[in-house]
Amino acid sequence: MEIIGHTNTIDYIEYVSEYSTYDIEQLENFGRAIELFPNMSSMIKIEEQTMGFIAQRALDAGIQNVLFSDCRDAKDVRECIRLVRPETPEAGGIHGAGSRRVHIGSNTGEWVQAMNNAVLVSMIEKKSAVENMEEILSVKGVDMVQFGPNDYTVSIGKPDQGHTPEIRTIQEDMIKLALKMNVAPRVEIPNIEAAKPFIDMGVRHFSLSSDIAILAGWYKQQAVVLRKQLP
Repeated sequence: MEIIGHTNTIDYIEYVSEYSTYDIEQLENFGRAIELFPNMSSMIKIEEQTMGFIAQRALDAGIQNVLFSDCRDAKDVRECIRLVRPETPEAGGIHGAGSRRVHIGSNTGEWVQAMNNAVLVSMIEKKSAVENMEEILSVKGVDMVQFGPNDYTVSIGKPDQGHTPEIRTIQEDMIKLALKMNVAPRVEIPNIEAAKPFIDMGVRHFSLSSDIAILAGWYKQQAVVLRKQLP
């Protein structure tokens, strides 16, 4: 994260906890590190099981925003929002104030504001989520959505077809509907070249792959070229 922060080019960095191992102390160290870079914020992607515990502990550790996976309908999305927002009469959440890291040097009012300001993103990656997309996008508090082709194809019984024209059309339909309903769509891309058609559609938020994928791809590419040059 420090390497990316020092480039002074990235708006936010996502910790994909859904796919990695971690502990609570590690989340707090992540929160400390992000504070070194005032022009960059952070997000955590979490899985369905224990999502309330992870979301609240991550936010109270200093990670500012949350990406929820596995939402299937508007009810699921409303529950995600309820888990994050503070338990005030106005916000209607169930996130209570606790003596955790983000309270150091701040007051409870500042914490309430931070929880209200947290950007909440929902993955659209299940068959039922696509079928209920308009209702999901109508939920107050949904700031951003992202299509998940791999999980979606599994949910419709067509695994390994996440990059077919059929699935691409579903993703584009989601993007168009989200833009129409004033919810920001985000797209995960493997490289800069892949961004152009989505930019033309009006997308302004992108995930530039993961550090593991970037490193693995670079080493594989370079090693193949080098191996061909060896006698």
